[in-house]
Amino acid sequence: MLFDTTFKKALQQLSNPEKDKLILRLLRHNLDLANKLHFELVDTETVEDKREKLENRIVERMQSASKRYYSAGYLLMDVRWLSGEITEHVSITKDKLGEISLNCLMLQQLLLLNNSRIAAETPGNAHTLCIYIVARIFKISILLQKHHEDMHIEFKKDIEKIGNLVSNNKNVIKVAIMNGLDVNWLIQFNIPNNIAGIYKSLREKGFLR
Repeated sequence: MLFDTTFKKALQQLSNPEKDKLILRLLRHNLDLANKLHFELVDTETVEDKREKLENRIVERMQSASKRYYSAGYLLMDVRWLSGEITEHVSITKDKLGEISLNCLMLQQLLLLNNSRIAAETPGNAHTLCIYIVARIFKISILLQKHHEDMHIEFKKDIEKIGNLVSNNKNVIKVAIMNGLDVNWLIQFNIPNNIAGIYKSLREKGFLR
């Protein structure tokens, strides 16, 4: 719906009590906006506080998922749940640096705790999880390139660690190679400047699916 001048003027002419009722009614149907406003207006926790809490949840969830490991598919469900948590955190707090660090932590925990299990799966059973891992690495790389070069060094160890973990997993590295991800970009911390274009081209050609 377009908010034309007439509509905007009509809203401005509402009384304050009417506006308050309207806002509360709209917020009940838009929890994302409600959470953003709650964080901005009344929340006593900082972005860093919320990031730290989510870091702890990521570690705890991955440890729990790894202890009850059943298959790559079930593990992927836990990872997607955590990914949703990260997305919600970023949506509420606008934590752009946290978006990178939290995704790095999630992948590190996933691979550190389950690398041998994922590698032991048949390629068919591991494929969807491996595609997810490779796609998430592309996402992290694209997000990183959006920041000034001075910020890149902050994530150097995390990126290199993920690269080494991937290179030691036969199933993940195979999917990475087949879908255009050069793991040396990570290990040598030399992500191409045009990584977003590379990713877009690969998707258009049907890869990463």
